[in-house]
Amino acid sequence: MGGLAKGDAVFDFYAQVFVMPRHDDDQDNRRDAGKKGRSLRGRAGRNQGGRGSGRGSTGTVRLWGRHAVEAALTNPNRTAKKLWGTREAIQEMLDDHDAELPRDLPVEYAQAVDLARLVARDAPHQGLVLECLPLDDVALDEALEEAEGRTLVLLDQVTDPHNVGAILRSCAAFGVAALITQDRHAPPESGTLAKSASGALEVVPWVRVVNLARALESIAEAGYWRIGLDGEGKSEFPHALPAGPVALVLGAEGEGMRHNVMQHCDAIARLPISGAIESLNVSNAAAIALYAAATRETVED
Repeated sequence: MGGLAKGDAVFDFYAQVFVMPRHDDDQDNRRDAGKKGRSLRGRAGRNQGGRGSGRGSTGTVRLWGRHAVEAALTNPNRTAKKLWGTREAIQEMLDDHDAELPRDLPVEYAQAVDLARLVARDAPHQGLVLECLPLDDVALDEALEEAEGRTLVLLDQVTDPHNVGAILRSCAAFGVAALITQDRHAPPESGTLAKSASGALEVVPWVRVVNLARALESIAEAGYWRIGLDGEGKSEFPHALPAGPVALVLGAEGEGMRHNVMQHCDAIARLPISGAIESLNVSNAAAIALYAAATRETVED
């Protein structure tokens, strides 16, 4: 399982020459979509199976939007089934990367109004819709082996796909080793989540576990300090951050972390926000906490 190394820029793979992986489906109705050039290349593969893995989605997933579709096509571990798009959007994507689509990927050109019928109501598809299989499971123990001390993020019953997608995007921006959620009480892969993640769904390993408290025990055994975020926390960011690897734990808006999850944290901390507002959106809180952790690491280095 690959991961972003510390200091990587957000989505630096977009600055590379991509390789759109080939897929095994037979395809009789492929239409020529783009000039021949160098192929599109994505990040290394995800691991599957093992302790702590779970399935968040079954069947196929329909993704939409430029970044989400590009990232899925560049991920060698994502199996694409069919691409719909306007001629302009597909050609622009290929021209930007001097690339070609896989020969065995079915492609259907369509007008924007027709694409709108394939996605959620009022979804900003940007002229691209991709049907694909869900990503393979990622095991907690293997994610910890590959983490190399990089920050982890755990979400306790955060179910809104927009929030989880935005948190994935922040995780990619700050080089997080993995996002960890329960297999229940967490959204499945979806077009809405992938669009909010802006490509990060393909970049950040997403571990689904049966029991979050037990996962926190394993994380502690791996040498991590477990810092929960809560408005009633006694410590305050960034002073609450210790030296060494950190796992940040965030709960759902309103309800916050469950008691058992909170009991498995080494410290509970709050963000230094003004009394004029009660709390922040969980995705905003995650971004601020990740910035604090990244800044701390930079200072230490």
